[in-house]
Amino acid sequence: MSDQDQKTGAGEQRVRVLIVDDEDRFRESLSKQLAMRGLEVFDASNGEDAIKIVRHDNPQVVILDQKMPVMDGIQALKELKRIRPEVQIIMHTGHGSIESARVTGKHDVFSYLEKPSSIDEIVDTVNRAAAERVYAMAKHEITVVPSGGLKQWLVGVPNARPGALLLGVAIFLAIILMPPPAQLVTFLSTPKGSSDIEAIAGYADYRKMAAGETITEYYGKKASLYHEVVNPDGTKVKQPPTVDAVALRARVMVGVLVVSALFWATAAMPVGITALLTGVLMYLFGVFPADMVAKAYAKDSVIFIFGVLAFAAAISKTGLDRRIGILLLGTSTSLWKFGLIFAPLLSVTAAFLSEHALVAFIGPILMLVYMGAINAAGLKKDRALAVFMMLMLTLCANVGGPGSPAAGGRNAVMLGIFSDYGIKITFAEWVKLGLPFVPVMSLVIALYFLLVVRRKIQVGSVNIAAVVKREGQKIGKMTPDEYKAAGVLLILIALWVTMSETLGMGGPVLLALVLLNVLGILRWKDINGIHWDVVALYAAASAMGYGLASTGAALWLANGLIAVLPEFLKSGDGLIVSASLITGFLTNFMSDGATVAAVGPITVPMATLSGTSPLLVGLITAFASSFAHFLIIGTPNNAICYSLARDPETGEQLLTTKDFLVHGFAVWVLSLLVTWVWVVFGYWKWMGAAAM
Repeated sequence: MSDQDQKTGAGEQRVRVLIVDDEDRFRESLSKQLAMRGLEVFDASNGEDAIKIVRHDNPQVVILDQKMPVMDGIQALKELKRIRPEVQIIMHTGHGSIESARVTGKHDVFSYLEKPSSIDEIVDTVNRAAAERVYAMAKHEITVVPSGGLKQWLVGVPNARPGALLLGVAIFLAIILMPPPAQLVTFLSTPKGSSDIEAIAGYADYRKMAAGETITEYYGKKASLYHEVVNPDGTKVKQPPTVDAVALRARVMVGVLVVSALFWATAAMPVGITALLTGVLMYLFGVFPADMVAKAYAKDSVIFIFGVLAFAAAISKTGLDRRIGILLLGTSTSLWKFGLIFAPLLSVTAAFLSEHALVAFIGPILMLVYMGAINAAGLKKDRALAVFMMLMLTLCANVGGPGSPAAGGRNAVMLGIFSDYGIKITFAEWVKLGLPFVPVMSLVIALYFLLVVRRKIQVGSVNIAAVVKREGQKIGKMTPDEYKAAGVLLILIALWVTMSETLGMGGPVLLALVLLNVLGILRWKDINGIHWDVVALYAAASAMGYGLASTGAALWLANGLIAVLPEFLKSGDGLIVSASLITGFLTNFMSDGATVAAVGPITVPMATLSGTSPLLVGLITAFASSFAHFLIIGTPNNAICYSLARDPETGEQLLTTKDFLVHGFAVWVLSLLVTWVWVVFGYWKWMGAAAM
């Protein structure tokens, strides 16, 4: 990439423009006039030379004559856009017509000028085209690392941060080259059943291990790491991998966790590429054979998020999302009412229905509101408004998790752990202990955004209810497609509520997509248009959680966190607090189900040993797994909102990884504080929960 291109969009003073015209006198005259006005000018007399200049000198704007010999303007236009999709084309011809403007318009022409045009008009059009190129680069995901010294190069730009990449490589190498930690070696070599209460009881597959089997032996069979050895007598036996070999793979997964979190948090490279890197490292270091890595990327939760994104596209296509919005957002006549009324309503609903689906349905409505608000205010963008609505949406949906056992797979995992330890809890008891947290926490989140983010919003006022209602009026009464989509939606929700234990979350939504296609609502091109980078991201998070749990790395991390806790946090209310802290932290880097599977079997027996209620410790572990607030990978909600929060015209990402890190971390801290003050030392004490 040339130095010229590195300066593009980073304060460059001179606009680079290419003039392509077969009339030599006209071309030379226009070149001189533009150069006198401070533009850097290139010129070519034909399309072939223009292509060469665009390839090597990368002008921002091309003034292209439409009628030329050999290669006409339309042919040259197609080639230039294929080479540099971000380049801005101004068609300039004396043979213009309404029809030619229509034809060139199909090929992404910035402007159409007829000869003769005044030099002022041309200069103004060129400057506007150069400004538009910045948005075109974002739309086509073209990143440019600016020049200006080593420091600036290391910092880079979003999706291209060489410094973060180098730091990630150094961290990964340091982790995998370190000697195997003694505690990890102990976990990997301890036979099951060697003591009454053993440390490896927290291993995710502990209940599947045979008596006397070690994690090394179990994982070796699971990952097909056993190798055949020929004895001196000629007999062949299968040998498990060594403890050191498994410890290396565990360290690889810890390295993948740290590096992926670093890259996702800093936008060191595109989100989807980091997601692919996770699988690449698992392949290269033999964490699993190829088919198991692929299987780890294709879990039910990944199919679910793909299906939800596609289903949301279908709902939006019919206009049904606007009608759902009228119901849920009907009272949001201001941002204050959006926060104080809609937020708790959403969170409580998310306690019983799929919070991921709710986010997927409501997100497009809020982006519609966003576009209407900035257009009415005469603004090109108001990123704070998008952050306010979309980030509050996902965080309030997240905290619906503690409300009932139906709020997510993490709760089902905890119910399984309770069963393993002989602890019984009914649906009503869970709701009694968890639901009071939900509306209070959502109001705290709303107040945070109203007090911290609201003041940064440029739009004076936003009547969400009015915008949604107007959109509903525009589309008139419900169409047959809307009725069909509504029927499929009801079937989908019913299957999620009643059959998710047997069909999973992904199965019903795939069925819904097939039904929508059969009913003539959803086409394959609609599915192909979803943001696949988000699907890849959550697939990588799923694979990473699986690798961490299977290699024993998750067990080692969880025990390491517990080991550094002071004594007062290892029993009683202190254990409840520490369990929520550990789970709440880990769930941001692993799937919530994997986090509960890794931490729950540790915290529940710890509670039994210390005389603390194992029921409450288990519940608080499940509750805190909902606090995946500060990384995109934490939950499908975050991934869906990140995917949707893009300017539909420019492609600019309005909700960034930094927004999650800054505001999500603040809400994460608030979530823990509310859990401790309102739940642990609040209504649980008042209702005598410890005696349950």
